[in-house]
Amino acid sequence: MRFFLGSMVAAGMLAILPSSFAKESSVWVGSWACSPQLVEPQNRPPEPGLAGNTLRQVVHLTLSGREIRLRFSNEFGATPLTLDSVHVALPAGPGSIRPDTDRGVMFSGKVSVTIPPGTLTFTDPILFPVAALSDLVVTFKASKVPDGITGHPGSRETSYLSVGDEVPAATLTNPVTTDHWYVLNGVDVQSKGEAAAVVTLGDSITDGRGSITNENTRWPDDLARALAADKKYAGVGVLNEGIGGNRILHDGLGPSALARFDRDVIAQSGVRWVLVFEAVNDIGGAKAAAARGQTSTVADDVIDAYHQFILRAHTHGLRIYGATITPFGKSQYSSDATEAARQKVNAWIRTSEEFDAVVDFDKASRDPNEPSQLATDVDSGDHLHLNSEGYKRMAAAIDLKLFSKGPHTD
Repeated sequence: MRFFLGSMVAAGMLAILPSSFAKESSVWVGSWACSPQLVEPQNRPPEPGLAGNTLRQVVHLTLSGREIRLRFSNEFGATPLTLDSVHVALPAGPGSIRPDTDRGVMFSGKVSVTIPPGTLTFTDPILFPVAALSDLVVTFKASKVPDGITGHPGSRETSYLSVGDEVPAATLTNPVTTDHWYVLNGVDVQSKGEAAAVVTLGDSITDGRGSITNENTRWPDDLARALAADKKYAGVGVLNEGIGGNRILHDGLGPSALARFDRDVIAQSGVRWVLVFEAVNDIGGAKAAAARGQTSTVADDVIDAYHQFILRAHTHGLRIYGATITPFGKSQYSSDATEAARQKVNAWIRTSEEFDAVVDFDKASRDPNEPSQLATDVDSGDHLHLNSEGYKRMAAAIDLKLFSKGPHTD
């Protein structure tokens, strides 16, 4: 068994080359990804469970390619994870595949793989042409499954679980459904040398809370559609590394952004840019301390963390863009102290010139008459998360010219 961690970072540091060198300079670039988490008890696979059964999952690709490879993670497992067989196919409807496209996947020439605790593994390359903005169906049967399951609860995509081995079946037999992803956490494509990816690092707003399940209406999805629609940017993949409830400074739902930055940003295949939009939960979480009369340093601590992100990104040749924090007035996080902290962080993002560029999500989503609050037409209802229309507005605030810039150089 081989593990290919090093190649992920190397691919992300390639320079833009002339099109005449495209064939010789083909690279692996991320087309879809999610951030792995230890799945909470309430989000574990439903009965009959993963062990000995078939799981069919759907992912939405953002970049085309001639070949693909999959990435599976057992990062949070305390014991090995064994996948007996894995197939890929194109969809034919909810939970179904087109049999003529079904292909078995290999691991170092073998049909099965055992992934040790705390690690990930790639499949062998698969000749399987895919289009940008298309769905890919990944079906696997697992035998040994650790108690600590690695997954991504905030999938906003339905998965299908059936009893026994039905991996190549066109339609699964009486599957149970769950809106979570498990074990699978990346799809790379072999693409031309000028192709590259942007990572969107964030919390539940990036993960798509308030978007429409199975319709890909998160703001990174809208960004991917805008890029694909413009031939100048059709070679840019979008990798959504948002985690619901995530914080920059402390672990919570998923590791802190500081702890996961190297894994979820730098180690992604073909990454050239990162857009950081995170701090809502850090700032909002300081409300309780302020209520107790304690002085909060959260704004300064977040700014210090941004410095670390910038340093790490630049060290690895990535351009890093900072997004202002969207309003949360009238939400559970709302208070004079948290609004002051939000304004301080946003002022630093806008004026410090530390990030390579700024995306003003605050301006794009706020109520012009009540700037501490979301505009009514983009509010999902909880005054914190945006709806699908709001996510469109956020994506529209991103200047696509940011993705014409090559690797960062000092």
